[in-house]
Amino acid sequence: MARRCPCRLLLAVAAAAVLVAAAAQAQETCSGTVPAPPRRGARVSVASFGGAGDGRTLNTAAFARAVASIERRAAPGGAELYVPPGVWLTGPFNLTSRMTLFLARGAVIRATQDTSSWPLIEPLPSYGRGRELPGGRYTSLIHGNGLQDVVITGENGTIDGQGSAWWDMWKNRTLLYTRPHLLELMSSSDIIVSNVVFQDSPFWNIHPVYCSNVVIRNVTILAPHDSPNTDGIDPDSSSNICIEDCYISTGDDSIAIKSGWDEYGIAYGRASSGITVRRITGSSPFAGFAVGSETSGRGGFIRNITVSDVTLDNVRYGLRIVGDVGNHPDDSYNRSALPIVDALTVKNVQGQNVREAGLIKGIPNSAFSRICLSNVKFTGGAPVRPWKCEAVSGGALDVQPSPCTELTSTSGTSFCTNSL
Repeated sequence: MARRCPCRLLLAVAAAAVLVAAAAQAQETCSGTVPAPPRRGARVSVASFGGAGDGRTLNTAAFARAVASIERRAAPGGAELYVPPGVWLTGPFNLTSRMTLFLARGAVIRATQDTSSWPLIEPLPSYGRGRELPGGRYTSLIHGNGLQDVVITGENGTIDGQGSAWWDMWKNRTLLYTRPHLLELMSSSDIIVSNVVFQDSPFWNIHPVYCSNVVIRNVTILAPHDSPNTDGIDPDSSSNICIEDCYISTGDDSIAIKSGWDEYGIAYGRASSGITVRRITGSSPFAGFAVGSETSGRGGFIRNITVSDVTLDNVRYGLRIVGDVGNHPDDSYNRSALPIVDALTVKNVQGQNVREAGLIKGIPNSAFSRICLSNVKFTGGAPVRPWKCEAVSGGALDVQPSPCTELTSTSGTSFCTNSL
């Protein structure tokens, strides 16, 4: 049984990197996690509810009326909300169950930069407060709670957060509450997000939290590399998640798996599990793939993870696995609780222009165990700096530069052989 743990952990592959999945998996898919919904029984356009795609008219009320109409209709199979070509300026709006939000080619849902138009909502119970500041948080641009059968798709239309105003407030320390996401779905199931561009989010881009059965595929996520905390996709205390065939280039982690923060995550007690990530390309100044830094749900463990078939270019660390990353929501966390990191396999990873092979740094009283590296090879313009390991055990097979001595034990090599 994992010890209760408020600490944060980070498993970062391709820190400050380009992350490219190998083509060998091109035919594999996990999209069947959520079957395609039946044909929607009705279709409505936001333009029919007083909306105007002129880039100036505020369409918050038009979107709200359109979604309310879908909810009232209760059409067989649900209904589709169609967003025609044009720039649809809006404040935040909620979705409803059994609906499709469809963005036509050339359609842009653009967030208003007037912060007074963004309602405040309660902090997530697994976080206890806003992630950035105490108190509540701004609702996401597109939001839903307790929904079923929701599809967000189209012809590669754009959801534009116009995040620069929020980034400036963060940099100038004038934020009053935690910044909003572009898309947050809470306590929802059977979700599909595909063929849409997410651009310039104020904070994290796509945040499914307390969700199950979610497919995110063929999505493009863009933000400048100096935009703060613009994570691409952050599954949080969620299960049965499929993320594949996406391009992500942002100012923070491309994909970060989370499950609550310190004692609040422990009390909420929901781990993230059953998550598959395939064929992701892009770039990030931080992690291409991260677990953490919020992983307190179900005792703060990270285990049974496989990372394979990855190509890196121009990175500082090829692999970084460290404990106790980040900060705390308050002073009420249990300082004696420690995380568990066990059974992580990293295989078939190639990197060029790598400065340091990797850092694997466990916690003295809770060493990382059964870490397996296989066919992991890094090169650089200058000699790649050697692996650094501390409080870790495991095995290494065909690793260049030569692995640290902590990963050459007989028992660790045996686990490594059996896990491949």
